[in-house]
This record gives sequence, structure tokens and C-alpha cells, in this order.
Amino acid sequence: MKISNTAYVAVLGVAFTFVLPHIAQAQVVTPPVVPPGLEVTAPNQAFLLGRATGTQNYECQPSTTLGRVDWTLFTPQATLFDAQDQQVITHYFSPNPDEFANPVRATWQDADTSTVWAKAVASATVDPTAIAWVKLQVVGAEPGPTGGNTLTGTTFIQRVHTVGGLPPSTGCDRLNDVGRKAFMPYTADYFFYRQN
Repeated sequence: MKISNTAYVAVLGVAFTFVLPHIAQAQVVTPPVVPPGLEVTAPNQAFLLGRATGTQNYECQPSTTLGRVDWTLFTPQATLFDAQDQQVITHYFSPNPDEFANPVRATWQDADTSTVWAKAVASATVDPTAIAWVKLQVVGAEPGPTGGNTLTGTTFIQRVHTVGGLPPSTGCDRLNDVGRKAFMPYTADYFFYRQN
């Protein structure tokens, strides 16, 4: 049986439709150079890099000093993109179901709906005009409801190369300011690690 060139090209096109998304997902990720204490050591290896654009969201709240107020972070809101500018992950705060009392933690949800929660274990101010670089340890993970598992093996996350995101320098000066919100634009790179 002889297959025409047109049919052959059509079959190849269909085959590449299924293969190319898997190839596009593969990343070669080189860990960033970071200040002491923010390194992630072997056997953990970087497997995913997301470039984030979003806001650090603050609310004016009473401070620990009686009669004073200060900006308090209540959540980030960011979208992480891959090298092809495709949205891959959403970043926010949410309760972690894997810890007792479900504390609110930094949260990342992949496009496949796998989700991880992490807590900061180290930070460093690299640029005084931007939020700190942070090393976070994963303390909870869930696969997506349809079996998505891109993030479930994540062990550590680094937030580096930050620009912006600091709270405002004004607007939270008096008790009358309590409840005021500020959404501060920021960008950052997030490196995800797992044990291979």
C-alpha cells in the first residue's frame, strides 16, 4: 500500500502536535548565583524557572508598637511565565492543608493545577529598592484533580532577581489609615527544585 506525500505530511503533523508540547515543557535550568544562605544544595536540582509579574499587596495595620501603624503584606498576586512567554504558574497566599491548623503560606499553582505551599527559611536584601530574595522550603503539595503533578515533587523555591514590590513609604502613618490597601508592582524569577 502506497501512502501519498500529503497523507504522510498530515500524519507527521498530527504526531508533532502531541510530541511538541512535551518537548516545550522540558527546561534546562541553571541555578542562579545567590547570597550565602540562599543556596539549594544537592541532591536538589533546579527543574523549572518561572518569570513572575504581579503585585505585592499590603494593608495598613496596627503595628507591634502601641499606637503605631505599618504596612503588612497580605498576599502576593503574580503570574509566572516560561521562556516562551506562556503562563505556567499562579502565585498567591492560601491555607496549607498539609499542616496542622492550615496556616496561610506562599502558594504556587501550575497550569496542570498541581499546587505547592512553602515557608521562607532564609532571605537577603540584594537591592534596597526591591523586595528581598528568598529561599523557601516546601511544606505541602497536592496533585491536580485530574492528575497534574508538575509541582508535587518540589522541595525548595528561590525568589531572586526582584524588582519593586516594596510597601509604599507613605499612606500608613496614622490610626485613621488602618485598612488602606496598596498593590505594589514587582517582578522576580522563581526557581523550583526537586530531588532527582
